[in-house]
Formats: sequence, C-alpha cells, structure tokens
Amino acid sequence: MEIVRVRLVSCEKTKGCEKAPVRVINFLRKIKTSEFGKLIDVDKLSLEEIHVNLDNLKEANYLIFENSKEIFEKNFKSLFIGGDGSISYSILKGFEKIEKNPLLIVFDAHGDCANSEGINNRNWLRKLIENGFGGERIILIGARNLNEEERDFLKENKVTLISMDVLEEDLQGVCDLIMERARNASGFYVSVDMDCVDPGFAPGVTDLEPGGLSSRDLIYFIKRLSLLANFKGGDIVEINVNKDINEMSIKLGAKILSEMI
Repeated sequence: MEIVRVRLVSCEKTKGCEKAPVRVINFLRKIKTSEFGKLIDVDKLSLEEIHVNLDNLKEANYLIFENSKEIFEKNFKSLFIGGDGSISYSILKGFEKIEKNPLLIVFDAHGDCANSEGINNRNWLRKLIENGFGGERIILIGARNLNEEERDFLKENKVTLISMDVLEEDLQGVCDLIMERARNASGFYVSVDMDCVDPGFAPGVTDLEPGGLSSRDLIYFIKRLSLLANFKGGDIVEINVNKDINEMSIKLGAKILSEMI
C-alpha cells in the first residue's frame, strides 16, 4: 500500500491546503493503532510525493494523472492526501484506467459541479463526469449547499445523492446500501472532502458549511467501507491549515487516514 502526498491548490482561495499533507502524516505517526486494533507503523508504509509545479495547473494535472495511474498499477490500495479537491479529478482518471467497473464514493458538503472553465476544487466532479466517468457509478454523500444547476446536472447524470436528512434518519441503513453497491464494483475509491464534516469538528477547511456529519459518523462510514476487500483507493482533501483551530481538522484527517489504511 502506498500513501501519496499531493500539495496542489487550484486557486488563491485554497491557499493553505498545500501544507496539509506533511502535517497529516506527522499526526499519523502519533496514532498507534486503528480502532480495529491494526498497528499503524508509518515507517513501514510506502510514502511518496507527486511533485508538481503549482504555477502550471495543466501540467500538474497531467503529472498527477500519469503518476496515480502507475501507483494504482503497482499497489492494491493507494491513498492520497491533498491539497485541494481538484486533485481528485486527475487521480480518478488514473483509477478509471485501471479498474474495469469502478465506483466512486464522495463525502462532500458541495456538489463540485460548477459550470466553469479549467479544473478546480469547485468543478472537478462535473469535469470527471463530462469526460467519461459515468454518473451512475458515483455516490455523493452529505452535500448540503447545491444550486439548481448542480442539482439538475447530478440528476441528469444519475449520480446517487444522499442528503443529510436521509443520513440523519438511518445512518446504518444508508451505510449498508452503500456497502452493497461497493461490493458489486471491481474496485471502489473514497474521496473525503473534509468540509463534509460539521465545522464544529473540522473548522480548518476552505468553505465552511454548517449542519454536516459528525466526526464520529464519518469515522463509522470509513471503518465499515475499509473492511471490504475491493477498497482500492481514497483521498483526503481540503484541509486548510491556515484556517484550522487547535489543529482539529489535521488531527481528524490523520484519524480518517489511519482507518483507511
């Protein structure tokens, strides 16, 4: 298994996210075991950084795509730490090249389906779908600030949208259904935008959205999904060190990573 650091930020608003990968790994070293009792020894993990030019986003995205595809080819499971959410686009293009029947599970407060040019943290999911990743293979969990255009786009492309209201009614039942979908994939990938969590638990993100998942709820999902044998990859993005309080978001990112390992 490989853990990869990607320090890319796609716009001025996300400055601070590039500092997160190193900080998350530093806190991961302080976690001795996962909640299932699995030993966490960072020195025995394969650590890598995809070095990109932060001033050339087109080149950076190409390098992330090429490197992540190679990483997926060489490892059964690969985990990525960002950086902002834009890195998920290129990583998943690489994942799609390797998996015959991939499933993407996204935890995010936003739809990331803005109709805009380039690839950034607000439109990466739209670009992924427009460039061939079928929406019927995507589950979006926890989105709570979507405009009408984004809702229409997600519906038209058959993305499964699981709202906070549904989660609040039956968290375990929803997780059961997601796991059933995941089992039917050749491999699945979990993308965690840390703003899926309520700001009370993770204040250090680019765009705060009240009313999100508790840290415990997110850990519950990750613990259960990580039990499946075809869990092939994941990322943790949008931890903004410049906006964090008492390193709460960084520590939660390390905790989530420890449960993914």
